[in-house]
Amino acid sequence: MSLVRGSDVVQRPAGELLALARGGDGEAFRRLVEPYRRELQVHCYRVLGSVHDAEDLVQETLLAAWRGIGGFEERASVRTWLYRIATNRCLNALRAGGRRLVDPVAVRTEVALPEPSHRRSEPSWLEPYPDSLLDEVADRAPGPEARYEVRESVSLAFLTALQELPPKQRAVLVLRDVLGFRAAEVASILDTSENAVTSALKRARGTLAHELPARESAPLPNSPGERRVVDDFTRAFQAGDVDAVVELLTSDARLTMPPMPLEYRGLDDVRHFLATVALHHDRRHVLIPTRANGQPAFGCYLRDPRTPILHAHGVLVLTLAGDRITGLTRFHDNGFLPLFGLPRSLRASIGSA
Repeated sequence: MSLVRGSDVVQRPAGELLALARGGDGEAFRRLVEPYRRELQVHCYRVLGSVHDAEDLVQETLLAAWRGIGGFEERASVRTWLYRIATNRCLNALRAGGRRLVDPVAVRTEVALPEPSHRRSEPSWLEPYPDSLLDEVADRAPGPEARYEVRESVSLAFLTALQELPPKQRAVLVLRDVLGFRAAEVASILDTSENAVTSALKRARGTLAHELPARESAPLPNSPGERRVVDDFTRAFQAGDVDAVVELLTSDARLTMPPMPLEYRGLDDVRHFLATVALHHDRRHVLIPTRANGQPAFGCYLRDPRTPILHAHGVLVLTLAGDRITGLTRFHDNGFLPLFGLPRSLRASIGSA
């Protein structure tokens, strides 16, 4: 790929950039596709549930686009063409199955886990997505067919429900109801008929209606209502006050720990888990606030009574409904912390204020 740089390339319109890219100009190609890189990553993340896999698939997409730029016939926009490549690579990855095995070290807990009230049939391949990356997505209004707002379409509840769908239904729903592509465009992207798209969408919507029951909307990000819930939760969790944490939950709250296929549902089960595992008497946490999937989140650190070091203990994401918390999602893998600009250890003074 040629890396010719210069203001003449930077300032050229898309049509001229495309012509230069077809001639082997790598910088022109980069300028042509760069505006879509982050939104393609978010798209792959929605379909796959993994920020790491999404980045790999975006790299594959752009490499395939570079190799195939000479054959691009402009029957669709460059953006739609890139979505076609990315979506089909995501589908290939999903169909391959077994993308990862559960790493017992990554999900190891120091105490035995209580029996869950619900157990999924397979691991939940879901990772947290930093809001700081969402902020980099171009402010592009979804098409008129879209049913979901951007924030809702990256929520953990939505993504968990998506994982219940077969690969093609998942792709169709994201393309139609999240991105707002027309049925004819989706049929072209997936090399299928409009009737097949319509049928797949109907089945996907039916599944999501069951998996995503209507509930009160979450408060706006960083609003006084959200800050009040987050501050109350932070104080209670860091103090190890199980009753105060439970007081903030909805009656149907769920606690999950992807990729483990375990769900603790309802106040009694969540209370028992907090009291016997997360907040039992010798475990004290420090929570460093961040944001993930459009919701409040924390980098979690455990106090070590023998040293002034706080040890990383994963990422915790809250799902809010009104002035209550309806979901606690704990990601034990400390490898996610760098995505949020957080270290693997802190000095105890950080959490002592």
